[in-house]
Amino acid sequence: MKVHFIAIGGSVMHQLAIALKHKGYEVSGSDDEVFEPASSNLAAEELLPAQMGWHPGLITKDIDAVILGMHAKADNPELQRAMELGLKIYSFPEYIFHESRDKKRIVVGGSHGKTTTTSMIMHVLRQLHCDFDYLVGARVEGFAQSVNITHAPVIVCEGDEYPASVIEKRPKFHFLYPHVAIITGIAWDHINVFPTFDFYLEQFVLFIQKIEKGGLLIYNETDPVLRQLVNDHQRSDIRYQPYGVPVHTISDGQTKVTIENSSGLLQVFGNHNLMNLHAAYYACKEMGIAAPDFVQAIGSFTGAAKRLELVTSNEHTRVYRDFAHAPSKVKATIEAVKQQYPNRKLLAVLELHTFSSLNEKFMQEYQGAMDKADQAVVFYSKHALALKRMPDLPVDKVQQGFAKPGLLVLNDRAALEQWLKEQAYQDATLLFMSSGNYDGLDMLTFAKQITE
Repeated sequence: MKVHFIAIGGSVMHQLAIALKHKGYEVSGSDDEVFEPASSNLAAEELLPAQMGWHPGLITKDIDAVILGMHAKADNPELQRAMELGLKIYSFPEYIFHESRDKKRIVVGGSHGKTTTTSMIMHVLRQLHCDFDYLVGARVEGFAQSVNITHAPVIVCEGDEYPASVIEKRPKFHFLYPHVAIITGIAWDHINVFPTFDFYLEQFVLFIQKIEKGGLLIYNETDPVLRQLVNDHQRSDIRYQPYGVPVHTISDGQTKVTIENSSGLLQVFGNHNLMNLHAAYYACKEMGIAAPDFVQAIGSFTGAAKRLELVTSNEHTRVYRDFAHAPSKVKATIEAVKQQYPNRKLLAVLELHTFSSLNEKFMQEYQGAMDKADQAVVFYSKHALALKRMPDLPVDKVQQGFAKPGLLVLNDRAALEQWLKEQAYQDATLLFMSSGNYDGLDMLTFAKQITE
């Protein structure tokens, strides 16, 4: 099998390239720029392109599959050449399905919690020595890669609603055809792609329609929008499993969960993580895993990278970072930390970094998202706006949107650094939330300084 990647340097694209090489395929690829860690990872496997740029001469008739990355444009010369030769061109998710046609497919969709829920299923299956493939959007402890394709009978996939490629605008999760589907919740996101909430909702209706006959839909019944959507689009040829927050207790900052009379301590916390865990349990149950085994295995799960991740701590101070950026994610993360440490002051710092979060018209979606924080800061950089070619975002519009009394809005990194240095961290939790890097702020060094 001969496979060529156009835009091989993508965060998951390069992982798939490595996985296919390990499977024994002949793999090549190209890109106009490759950053770390993809550069080192590809170099170690002798897959790093010898020259940057696009080279139509690499596209030959004997290539069995061309895999097109999101970074590639429609006029890419390698893509044009592949089309001229009539080669089979796949988006990333189309190729994942191509490789998993004969596998049992578990797909986790939803506006939030996808990565964590997928990671939980992966962790339990690995702990119980099950043979499976996977696709997940972050680094997971105990897994060398974020993509693995072998001859395993099962694949666990994080199902993204973002478009598959420049020539295939349908959402990625529409191509995976699950036997077991999870929807964690629905909250409008990616407004640059889905300009209306109804259009966004429609993508989940279509996802439900893609479930294989006889399959199972596991859905969050505490989400009123999702619950209504499921009720309105019932299928008689699939099964349904609602879930919510499982029985649990919190004592001295530690959570114990109970699943079907089996109890165990967790290393993660918060209602959103408990619901993710509950969804993961039902997926594992479908795989024949019993509740006692699941509870024991999930007890050692520490979370996916940057998902409510403990950066550092001492007796009086804890610092977390989270990938949260959409309103529902921000709200859930803040409420989780406050619930876990109710007697500690919570300082929450949110960076607006995505197209949606930097859009003035989207600000009202954040109303109430930071209410549980004792001190709240919203940061966004002028540099990020310029890179995305977006108009200025007025400070007063951000304050109006969040409607949080005392909210501090900053758009200068030096001002954010100064604010952080001026705060008292005795008996406090500092929470960083972003899909960016705070315009280059060295958050990790600062966290160590205030805890050492």
